[in-house]
Amino acid sequence: MPKVKVYSTPTCPYCVTVKEFLKEHNIDFEDVNVAEDLVAREEMIKKSGQMGVPVVDIDGQIVVGFDKEKISKLLKL
Repeated sequence: MPKVKVYSTPTCPYCVTVKEFLKEHNIDFEDVNVAEDLVAREEMIKKSGQMGVPVVDIDGQIVVGFDKEKISKLLKL
């Protein structure tokens, strides 16, 4: 089972879409609210080079935004 971490904020519609997609495919993931967790926010920026959300970390592979094709490929869906 891949380790999946979603860096998100509560008000981001694309974050909601990513999380719903993962739930629909029964993928367990850690949801990190970078609006509240500033350490995680810095971690997300360092990993992705992005300040925007969502950023999805799948076993160390970074996906910026809701890239359904790339997420599906990395999760072998």
